[in-house]
Amino acid sequence: MDRGILTVTDLRVRFGGLTVLDGVSITVPQGLVVGLIGPNGAGKTTVFNSICGLVPVTSGQIDFEGRSLRGVRPHRLSAMGIARTLQGVGLFASMTVRENVMAAWVEHPVGGIVADAVAMPWMDASDQRARERADALLADFSISDIADKRPGELPYPVQKRVALARAVMSDPSLILLDEPAGGIGADDMADLSRIIRSWVPQRTVLLVEHHMELVMSVCDLIWVLDAGVVIASGTPDEIRTNPAVLAAYLGDEGAA
Repeated sequence: MDRGILTVTDLRVRFGGLTVLDGVSITVPQGLVVGLIGPNGAGKTTVFNSICGLVPVTSGQIDFEGRSLRGVRPHRLSAMGIARTLQGVGLFASMTVRENVMAAWVEHPVGGIVADAVAMPWMDASDQRARERADALLADFSISDIADKRPGELPYPVQKRVALARAVMSDPSLILLDEPAGGIGADDMADLSRIIRSWVPQRTVLLVEHHMELVMSVCDLIWVLDAGVVIASGTPDEIRTNPAVLAAYLGDEGAA
């Protein structure tokens, strides 16, 4: 297998006396949609949080484009080319849709109060580029008509779409999707699948998801966790018929 844009090697995470991840190794090849699945408590979100620097790693290595992510602060990920969505939507309630998307803009040579006070001209230019890119993304996601609304005014599936638009605002090479199908219906699920597939091969996607219909339709490669260890990897067809996966996670649904 290709070494990949992202590699997790022998990752261990312990909280007190509890081992949450026990020697997890996964590879995410560039330009593919890769799924990370498993039953509740398998450690999927802990893998995501370890990649993003949100939980301390006991041992092991995490490399992105050949650079170690161990010790990298979460706020540095966007500049490195990594974006992540949350299990919910994570939108700012006080901001409009356009402002929420613009918040992910990473082209900020100098920012905040100092820049505003001295009216640095390049800040105005950067803000204009951010607005133009945000408006282009809103059009791509068919949500231009709600640009000036706030998240609380929108149905949950539309909020999810805004969160996806924000995820690509910084033009990341790797997108981490944490349960993107949570809380949406079948029609929105089909549209979500189309959006995710449209990102590759220009971008790489790693997603954690419980909805097997989405996982099997959108992923090129799937890794399966159970009780903090990797029990299987393969294509959707291989995972559907893997006895260890059927026993640990998919059950009768996987055999259907």
